[in-house]
Amino acid sequence: MIAKALAAIVLLGATSVAAQVPTAPAMRIEVKAPEATKDVVYLQASGKDLHLDVYRNTAFKGPRPVLVYIHGGAWWKGEKPAGWGGFRAYLAAGFSVVTVEYRLTDVATAPAAVQDVRCALSWVKANAKAYDLDAKRVVPYGTSAGGHLALMAGMLPKNNDIDLPACRDQPTVPAILDFYGPYHLRSDLPGAFKSPSTARWIGEGPQTLWTTMSPASYVRKGQPPVFIVHGDADPTVPYEASMALRADLDKAGVPNLFHTVPGGVHGKFPKDEQDKIEREALEFLTMNGVAGAR
Repeated sequence: MIAKALAAIVLLGATSVAAQVPTAPAMRIEVKAPEATKDVVYLQASGKDLHLDVYRNTAFKGPRPVLVYIHGGAWWKGEKPAGWGGFRAYLAAGFSVVTVEYRLTDVATAPAAVQDVRCALSWVKANAKAYDLDAKRVVPYGTSAGGHLALMAGMLPKNNDIDLPACRDQPTVPAILDFYGPYHLRSDLPGAFKSPSTARWIGEGPQTLWTTMSPASYVRKGQPPVFIVHGDADPTVPYEASMALRADLDKAGVPNLFHTVPGGVHGKFPKDEQDKIEREALEFLTMNGVAGAR
């Protein structure tokens, strides 16, 4: 069924990749509308209920691998997608999809957003049986600042000082999808994301947050493989950010695949590139034992 889904991506087109949320392709991949469970409260923090949505392709039986999508917006704006259209290819390939709301800067500064997405992963594990989710195949996927949060969610070691006490029971993350996410936050490091949004998100916390909130601090042998996408003309998050990530992953011996979009800016890539990206992402996940039946 994976091969069939991959063929559908080639023939029918793939998800449009945008800085905020994926959008439905112009030519629709054939997939039955998934079973949707909307606005589930997964965490209460800073006086706010945080919600997630679950989408399941019921044509597949048994525990399914899970894509946990984290939206972008420089940590201060954006929202989880309103629907499932941007995830057709993954649903067609047998993934379930969870889309996540997290605390933005005006509600709580760092490390709140990281804590929230880690709690979302913990929720997936705790509720795996109820939703036929495979807690050993949970893939964080994010665009822009969501790519940064996907890296943080998947790369933090088990014993860390960031996780909230109630969210320390984490699922197995066998791979990460990072689409043009910030990597270094300190301005003196390669490819640093120098937007004023970074300082607003770090807030008045200790200076050490500039390092502990950077995925670069957690690259190590044995961490999950990473699929990276970045346009080499990105005016928002420097292309060099993903180059630095790839270099560090290679040095640590971590499997990775880097898809460069020639002339690509910050998402909204041409259709032919969108096709290639989703095909390669699913092939990468299959190669790393995430996609397919078990």
